[in-house]
Amino acid sequence: MDKEILVQNVKKYCVLRGIKPTVACRESGAGANFINKITTQGSIPSVEKVQLLAQYLDVTTSELLGESSPDAPKFPDHPYLVLRYDKLSKEAQQEVMAFIEFKAAQEAKPVKGSIPMEELGDARPAGAKETENLKKESEEKTTGDSIK
Repeated sequence: MDKEILVQNVKKYCVLRGIKPTVACRESGAGANFINKITTQGSIPSVEKVQLLAQYLDVTTSELLGESSPDAPKFPDHPYLVLRYDKLSKEAQQEVMAFIEFKAAQEAKPVKGSIPMEELGDARPAGAKETENLKKESEEKTTGDSIK
């Protein structure tokens, strides 16, 4: 067992859950000084305490210890956002994806050879410009009549 990896993983999973490692260790039953004993005193934690902490953090003891089986796929650890996303409801996940698509569209680079928006000119629907001009003329007449 690599004690450094255990301590790193405890801290990582605590961050993902928004709790302090000392709180997780105390509330799990592993003991408030669990990490301190490992890091400063070099003690080897009991299997029972590692299991209690893993159960509290909702991970396997293998994940907490940083172990992987030889036939396990070699994928990188899920980043924080992916872990948070996976815990959302399906509706919330759809909202997040819609927002991501919206932001991606905002930052989309123009396709090579496309016409810049500035060169397209007035992109309003047909008749909008004429309607706007008529409205302005009407307002000017009304304002001009009231001045006389």
